[in-house]
Amino acid sequence: MSDNSVAESVVGFLVLAVAAAFLAYLAGGTDAIDAAERYEVTANFITAEGISQGSDVRIAGISVGSVSGMAFNPETFEAEVTLSVESGVLLPDDSIVAISTEGLLGGNFVEILPGGSMDNVEPGGSLSQTQGALSLLSLLSEFVSAGQ
Repeated sequence: MSDNSVAESVVGFLVLAVAAAFLAYLAGGTDAIDAAERYEVTANFITAEGISQGSDVRIAGISVGSVSGMAFNPETFEAEVTLSVESGVLLPDDSIVAISTEGLLGGNFVEILPGGSMDNVEPGGSLSQTQGALSLLSLLSEFVSAGQ
């Protein structure tokens, strides 16, 4: 074997090893916290625009869970969002759940603003105080129409 073919083989092996490590990271790293270490609560929104299954759930800017499910409730005509939260995070039952954005071009996430209640929401419970996402297009159209 010539020196070039040995070098090409080594580089090819390294590329494959890095690709395999990256795929293993993606497969195992997307849900670093075991499902047994989480509990679920639901929140109903007039609109759940901008979030999807897997979106972050954050408190004070720190990820504490993810959106594990979304469904349309035909009785209330609202979006029922299931949040999977780390078991060590206790949520006061008067917490506010809002859909927030990371900025003009950033993605949306679910933000929990903890309340002051001494009672916590139970696993499988529901948080009733919610705020849907603000639509940038709606805000711009209101701004433009207000100037006329």
